[in-house]
Amino acid sequence: MIPRMQTFLVGGAVRDALLGLPAGDRDYVVVGETQEAMLSRGFKPVGRDFPVFLHPKTGEEYALARTERKSGRGYRGFVVDADPSVTLDEDLQRRDFTINAIAQAADGTLVDPWGGARDLEARVLRHVGPAFVEDPLRVLRAARFMARFAPLGFEVAPETMALMREMVAGGELSDLVPERVWQELSRALASAAPAAFLRTLRACGALAVVLPEVDALYGVPQRAEYHPEVDTGVHIELVCDMAAQLAPGDAVVGFAALAHDLGKALTPEDVLPKHIGHEHAGLAPLRVLCERMKVPAQHRDLAKLACREHLNVHRLFELRDRTVHELLARCDAFRQPARIAQLALVCEADKRGRAGLQDEAYPQGAELLRLLDATLQVKSADVMREGLEGPALGEALAQARIRAIGAARASGASVDA
Repeated sequence: MIPRMQTFLVGGAVRDALLGLPAGDRDYVVVGETQEAMLSRGFKPVGRDFPVFLHPKTGEEYALARTERKSGRGYRGFVVDADPSVTLDEDLQRRDFTINAIAQAADGTLVDPWGGARDLEARVLRHVGPAFVEDPLRVLRAARFMARFAPLGFEVAPETMALMREMVAGGELSDLVPERVWQELSRALASAAPAAFLRTLRACGALAVVLPEVDALYGVPQRAEYHPEVDTGVHIELVCDMAAQLAPGDAVVGFAALAHDLGKALTPEDVLPKHIGHEHAGLAPLRVLCERMKVPAQHRDLAKLACREHLNVHRLFELRDRTVHELLARCDAFRQPARIAQLALVCEADKRGRAGLQDEAYPQGAELLRLLDATLQVKSADVMREGLEGPALGEALAQARIRAIGAARASGASVDA
């Protein structure tokens, strides 16, 4: 008979249960076993850099207890030791933050050698030990955890922030590959408080390294009558948090909210605090950011639309019917209508992401969707006539859609009256 494995629930599952949050993935650490023993039990190996296995029935992850020793620069410069002699305490010691270094035995007993439960109660994000500085990705993970836990009152421990500043100053973050930076950023944008991600990175100097286009917005003034917060960087924080509120968990909307005003960093000083043409100026830094971080096409395309069109959406009620049609056509709305709903959310987040204006109504969003719906009722078959094809057919279809926009506006005006 095969003896029972010594396993412990670890990481986020334990942390979130102690915080009273919904359960997510359950990960386990296995102490005193070999890879051969795991295979003999039917576990399926999936780890590339260290021994991780999937349970043959539940599919949950089981990793052998291990230690890590720094062997080079970057987040992958480690030598892993998963010898059966590695203890649970040693495995927990290699983890990033004390709140992630808590284990739970099968009987519910907590193993907490680094005071993670105490830090959970105190709402402190604290590193486990000095080895924290060996992995530059942990700076971004700290910021990402703050995006999730700041609403619960969490703060970064002063000594942890000091280490993060040292890591940035030492150039460690330059070794991060773009895909890993994007992974942390996208998860932060899908969290409850993306602004906390930006503030944490900026506090340790990392924002200028990983998101220089965003960091450049801080200190850039805006007109106070439209932006009571004045500072463009603060505005972006407010917009990102508003986007998270309007579209919870949607990193596509979140990224567009983050990037929609990048052009304001390029406004000449003699023009400030006005930002004439910033929407078009922002397309170049947005392109650079997306290429550097290998941003997925869906995120990139919505961000481009939001950057270029947000002022037009704000002025929707002032636009002529034909201009509204041109706006929709530029956004490829007739083939991809769903992106207009996302664009409307980004624009609403922009308008309400301003100091003291978070409760303002944004009727432009609903109106844009209503006018789009009117155009979608027009079909090519409705405008086909004998001998009409090619550009002529396209122009006829456009004219029919413009008339539909006008009719919808007239109908809406009469209802409002």
